[in-house]
Order: sequence, then C-alpha cells, then structure tokens
Amino acid sequence: MITPYFLENFWGEKNNGFDVLYHNMKHGQISSKELTDFIRERSTIEEAYARSMTKLAKSAGNFSQLGTFAPVWDVFKSSTEKLASCHMELVRKLQELIKEVQKYVEEQAKAHKKTKEEVASTLEAVQNIQTTSQALHKSKEIYNAKTVEQERLRKEGATQRDVDKAGVKAKKATEAYKSYVEKYAAAKSEFEQKMAETAQKFQDIEENHILHMKEIIKSYSQSVDETHVQIGEVHNEFVRNIENTSVESLIQKLAESKGTGKERPGPIEFEECNAAIATEGAKPRRRKPFGIPGRRKDKDTDSTESTEVEAANTANGAPPGYYGAIDIQNANVPQVDAEGFCIRPEVNENDAKENSFYSSSDSEDEDEPRKFHVEIKPVQPNNGTHQSRATIDELKASIGNIILSPSTSGQMRRNQSSDELAKTRVPTSYELSNNDLLSLDPFGPTAGSSFSVSSTTVPVPNRPTTPLTAGALVPPPRPSSRPKLPTGKLTGINEIVRPFSPPKISNASPPPTAPLARAESSSSLSSNASLSAGNTPTVGTSRGPSPVTLASQDALPIAVAFTESVNAYFKGADPTKCIVKITGEMTLSFPMGIIKVFTTNPSPAVLTFKLKNTSRLEQILPNQQLLYSDPSQSDSNSKDFWFNMQALTSYLRKASDQNPSASYYNVDILKYQVMSDGIHSTPLNLTVYWKCTPSTSDLRVDYRYNPESMAIPGPLTNVQILVPVDGGVTSMQSLPNSIWNSEQNKCLWKLSDISEKSENEGAGSLRAKFELSNGPSNPSTLAVQFMNEGSTLSGVDMDLQGTGYRLSLSKKRFATGRYMADC
Repeated sequence: MITPYFLENFWGEKNNGFDVLYHNMKHGQISSKELTDFIRERSTIEEAYARSMTKLAKSAGNFSQLGTFAPVWDVFKSSTEKLASCHMELVRKLQELIKEVQKYVEEQAKAHKKTKEEVASTLEAVQNIQTTSQALHKSKEIYNAKTVEQERLRKEGATQRDVDKAGVKAKKATEAYKSYVEKYAAAKSEFEQKMAETAQKFQDIEENHILHMKEIIKSYSQSVDETHVQIGEVHNEFVRNIENTSVESLIQKLAESKGTGKERPGPIEFEECNAAIATEGAKPRRRKPFGIPGRRKDKDTDSTESTEVEAANTANGAPPGYYGAIDIQNANVPQVDAEGFCIRPEVNENDAKENSFYSSSDSEDEDEPRKFHVEIKPVQPNNGTHQSRATIDELKASIGNIILSPSTSGQMRRNQSSDELAKTRVPTSYELSNNDLLSLDPFGPTAGSSFSVSSTTVPVPNRPTTPLTAGALVPPPRPSSRPKLPTGKLTGINEIVRPFSPPKISNASPPPTAPLARAESSSSLSSNASLSAGNTPTVGTSRGPSPVTLASQDALPIAVAFTESVNAYFKGADPTKCIVKITGEMTLSFPMGIIKVFTTNPSPAVLTFKLKNTSRLEQILPNQQLLYSDPSQSDSNSKDFWFNMQALTSYLRKASDQNPSASYYNVDILKYQVMSDGIHSTPLNLTVYWKCTPSTSDLRVDYRYNPESMAIPGPLTNVQILVPVDGGVTSMQSLPNSIWNSEQNKCLWKLSDISEKSENEGAGSLRAKFELSNGPSNPSTLAVQFMNEGSTLSGVDMDLQGTGYRLSLSKKRFATGRYMADC
C-alpha cells in the first residue's frame, strides 16, 4: 500500500489542492499521447534504417563479381539483408505497441470523464468553502469596525441616540460574523470529507496510470532488446562466415572457375632443313598477313583522281582540304541503290571460301584487280549553292560578336505623396496601458496613427503633378551595384556603444525602453518625430561583431521588427459572420554609431531591402519621406525598396540631438494590411452562449486554437477574456476560476499559454454562473487579449540587398487589437 501522499499534501490556505490534482490527472492523458508520438517516431526511424539497409544489400549484390574477393560480397549481402529484416521486425512490433497505447489513451479519456462527474460535488464543496472564507473574512472586518466605532462613541460622550445606532449596527455585524463562522464550520466539514475522498481517488488514478505506462515501456524495451539480440546473432554469423572464408578457399574457387587448363606446352625438337626439297616446286609468293580481298596493290597517283575526290568533298559541303584526300578506287565501298541504300552482294559458297580470312589461297587472286561500282550521293545544297561549314575559329568569332542590348531605362515616380498617405492611413488598434483587460474599455474610440517622421524634418521632393522634365526632382534609380563604404570612413565607429548587449545602467535612473519592443496596437505614432530609442535591447542573438569592435571592412548592423495586430468580431456560432482585419508595421533599428558613419561619409552605401511574401498583403504604405520603390515591379510576392540616404541621415541626426544618450533609434518604415479569410485567419476562434433569467445568468465561452492562421504556429501568451455583466451580480461561480471586479461589474479570466500542446490541442470552454439581484442581465460583448512572440500572421519577411549592411536581429510578433465576440 502506497502512502497517501495526495491526502496529506494538497490542503493549504487557499484550498487550491483540488484544482492542482484535477489538472495533474489531465496531464496524464497528455503524457500518454506524447509516449505514442515517441514510439511512432522511433518506428519511423527504424523503418527508414531498414529500407536503407535493404538498398545497401542490393548495392552489395551489384558489386564486381571479378577477382578473388568477389565471393565475399555474397556474405555482405546476406548479412545486410538479415539486419534489414531485424529492423523491420522491430517496426512491426512497435506498430502493434502503438495500437495498444492508443487504445489505452481512449480508455483513459473515458475514465477521466467519469471521474470528472464523480468529483463534481467536491468541486462545489471547494467553491463553497472559498466563497464562505471570503465572506467570513469580510464580515469579521465589518464586525471589528462596528465594535470599535461603538466604543469610540461611548468614550467621546456622543449622544445616546448615536450610541444606540452604533450598537444596533454592531449587533448586526456580530450576528453576521457568527453566522458566517457557523457556515464556515459546516463548509469546512463537508470540504474535508469530500477532499479526502477525492485526493485518494486521484492518487489511485495516478498509480494505475503510472503502472500502465511502465507496462508499455517494458514492452517497448523488450522489443528493442529482442531486436538487439537478433542483430547480435546476425553479426556473429557474419564474423563466422568471414573467418570460414579463408584465403586458400578464395584462391581455389577462382582457380576452379576461371582456370584455362592443366596441360602445359610439350617439347619441340630442332629439325634440320632439307634445301633440295624446300627449293623444288617453290613458287614466288607475296603474302600479306591481313590482306583485304579485291584491294589494288599499286596506287594510281594520277592528278585527275585527286581532282575528282576534291570536287566530291566540296560538293559535300566541306571547304577545300578539310577532309584530306580519299582513295575512292582503293576503298572497300559497298554498292548503293538509287535511294542510297547498300546493295548486298550475291556471294556463292565457293566465293565465300576464296574470300575467307582462313582461305588457303591468300594471294593467288591478289594479282587480278577486282572491279567495284562506286556511286556517291552527296547532300544536295540549297538553291544549288554551296553551304560551307564554319570552322571552329569562325564560330568563336561569331559568338564573340553577340552582345546583350541594354534595356531602356525610364524615370520612376514615387508611389504616393505624403497627403495621399495621410488620407489612406490605416488606424491602429487600441492598446492596454497596464497589460490588463480590466482597465480596458472595449468600446472606446480607436486612435489614429501616422508615420513618425514629419514632413518638416526631412526635405523630400514633392510628387510632380505634371510630366517630369529634364530638370525635375525624381527619386534616384534603383542602384545596380551598391557603393562600398570607404575603408577610412569607419574609424569613428569604435567609439559607439554595443547595440544588442545591455549597457551599464546606474541606479539613479530606471532602465529605458528596449528597441523594437513597442506594442502592436501602439498609437504613439504622431505627426512629429516619434523617437523610440533605448539602451536595453530586445532579447535576441546578434550575429557577427558588435559596433564596439567593428573593423573598417565590417558591415553595419541593422535590426528589424515586424509587429502585427489582429482585429476580429465573432457573432454567435456562424463562422461566416466573423469579421477580421489584420494590420502590421515594419520598424528598423539603427545603432547610435551609424550616425557618425553616415555624417562623415559623403556617399554612404545605399540601404536596400526586399520585402518578401507580399502576395498576402492587400495594401502597403511605405514611409514616402524615407523610402523609394519602383511601382513597375512585376513580382507579386516581393517588393524592393531603397532609402533616401540623405533623408535617413538627417532623420537620425535629429533623433540623436533629441536623445543623445540613446543606443538605438527606431524608425517606422512601412505599414501594411493583410488579406484575411474570415474565421480561418483568427488565431483563436470564439463562440459565446448566454442564458439569462431574472435571478441568474449562465455564460459559456468556447475557444479553439487555430495554428493554420500563423506563418509559424506558436503559443498564444497572456490570454485574458473580459466579460461585463449587469443586473446586480451578488455572487459568481466559474470554471476555471475567474476574477470578479464588483466596481466595474466585469468578470476576467486569465489563462495559461494556448498552443497545439495544450489540453485538447488548444480547445476548451469557460463557464460562469452569476446570481443577480436586479436581473435579468443583457448579453454583453466580451473582449479578448493575447499575443505571440516569434511569428506573424502574414508571413512577411525582409532580406537586405547589396553590401555595406547586415541584419543582426529579426523580431516578429503579433497581438490582439479589437478582438470581441457576441452571442
């Protein structure tokens, strides 16, 4: 019998033990699913390994079968095939085990559901004692206050009427206090009884869960162990086979299979020559070891033949002397018909013997020249003229003359003027001042925003309203090659502060804000220069050297942040009524030392970047006072921008003058609006249900995590759900526990992070029951807040183009703007 640890260790002042034990039980189901995933991944690895071993065995069978080593490849092939079979057998066993674990997960879910129903009374007892404890504490404070007030009036000699009134109030407070003490005693007794039973029930569930998990792990380890034993046997067999394959056996096998015979050449004795016999009957012979039948023995060197051959070569399309002389009469050329096909000569049996290589009469007929009918049909030239082929030198000369024609360059105009930009400005969403929804008015006005660079700060040419003339001010063309920074212009950069490491901050002043760390729904963008500069960096890794140690050849570090805000309105359970709007902004952060580089260099490298994945953006509003772009770009999924370096330098210099102690200066580069697909674009889907009666109001909020809405799915953090409730709420019960603000008449849930790894893959429900004194309530609109670090909804990104700069940090995040739901 295991010690009842749960019974002894889950009480406490706030009586939260039940909640901890219940969620611990739910975590057991998550552990079971994760164990299933682990075994499935191991099975996938083993299957891939087995397939690779099978492929290796096939390759061993295809290796060279020549030489004395060839038989050894059969040993390798057989052993490798057996190893592959061992791993495939393990895959089969793991698949069977996965089915068992999945069956256990289903049974576990049913058991948890049943347990939840059984412990419902315990949950009521927990909520009862928590509510009674709060009421008891409050009544005690009122009792003490009234009693002290009565004694004070007596001592100060107040009128008897005032003393009597204070006595009546003190008496009521005393009775209320005693009543709550009695209620607490009863609630405490019921709570202790229920909690003791439930704690033991939870411990029994955990004991059975761990025992079952250990059985699964035992089966898993046994399967792996059996496979290892089989692999060991295969290896031992391989070693034995190699040992049995001796050098002598390999050599013997080659000798037996490839041997050419055991008989050695016999002796040959010297025989004297008989000159008389040898001379008699001798006939002069000219013997050619490889004579070609019918070939003339003496060549005709008449110039007429060479002329004809040259003419034939020329007619074939080649220049004179290209092929060299061809001896047509002495060539063994077959006869051809009218269409140029070869005519097979008719040869009888006797002719075959005479013309055979093994014929006994090798040279008898060589003195008689054979006659051949030769007809050459060259390729007919077009229009009866000669088409001579170019030599290699001529081809090189012709290719060298091919050049690419330059593209016509036209003047580019800017996308929008500052006036047009102000008209089409997308308002940003509201932001929480203290990061708590209780301080939020969900129906308050939305603050407008504008770019942080004023038109009076940086002189930028106005957009021409008439066709551009030769002297008109136009944006510079996109730089084809970025000018490099002179090596002598970066000496002053060693004096600046490290951009992405925390500096030393004195205790006299609080740490300033971090760069690129503004809220998504920030409305701090004003018409004047809004300089968000700071000394403390955002959490992130900066690659490469810092500006403190930058050499003259190093690129200048720049950080970028993409901040998006999702606004949504859910109406009932109908997904088609969901209204979604997603906006975002891009901010660049420049280190303080870059200002000195820009001001001391008359022609700094042009800062250029490519905005990627723009196909999902409905609208892009660049900062027209700092950026140039080409409106004729045809790529719908990217867009190039480059800076007006003079305007950027002027802006950063002004920022430095206003805040000289800052290490970074954030500049708003562009804003954009993302195309939405209704409810499919919302990271958290919501559905609200109200049931209102004169005495009570029941609320249920169903939510579901939607990873498909994000470019890279990540957890939703700081999740808060706020619901205003009217009708005079006197008491509230909620699951999970929520916070009731009686002054604002609002109920607030604060949830833990929501992701695919959460319970039920991020789906759940919130329930609350409100007791009313002046009902019924009016179903209200609830507001939701959450955020995500590390991802965006649009998937938009940027790449620096050219040289002179490097991206040291890229930060992405999104959060809610107006995110509300109605029934």
